Amino acid sequence: MVVAFLIHTVCPIGALAPGESRVLYSRVFGPDETLFQDGSLRRQLNAEERRLLSAEKIAIVARQVQSAVGLRREASGRPPTEALPGEEALALQEAESGVLRLCRGDPYWRELSAMWFAVNSLAFVMLCEHHENPLLAEGTLRSLVRHCLEHLHMLGQGSEVLLKSSRVDILLSRLLPHGQLLFLNHRFAQSLEKDLATLK
Repeated sequence: MVVAFLIHTVCPIGALAPGESRVLYSRVFGPDETLFQDGSLRRQLNAEERRLLSAEKIAIVARQVQSAVGLRREASGRPPTEALPGEEALALQEAESGVLRLCRGDPYWRELSAMWFAVNSLAFVMLCEHHENPLLAEGTLRSLVRHCLEHLHMLGQGSEVLLKSSRVDILLSRLLPHGQLLFLNHRFAQSLEKDLATLK
């Protein structure tokens, strides 16, 4: 089960201090039980307080991923290259990727895995149950990133992820219905490609 999907920045931009990250898109799947170990605390908070707590936990994950991406980029010793629109396949091929283990209480009350792909100044992150099939999760995230780059044109300098949130929602509803990882066959993949061609 996928708990959440998010897209955030991984390098300083105008108004952000170095080391900060801005969450551009997030979607939490299912009820918010991952936030609360204690059901009585959940009942004490209203919907807005639960939403703010969820956003705060997503921001913590984004900062942890940004730190991991920065370390990976430093360790590689390669100067960062910015792919341009039209170079989506190359950008995905050269993307950094990794998995973070989120221990119990850091920030969620149960253990989760954060699988990430960093392309240019964006990171795409999928929060999964720690027992989820890692190969299936990685394949799904890679497919999500590829479709975001190719069909939603997120490589451009002024790409507005916030303005494309409804199209990301459509993509997630097809590839991760209700947060469930799917085994995709060739026929489904072709059908999905046709559907996504209309998102351009």
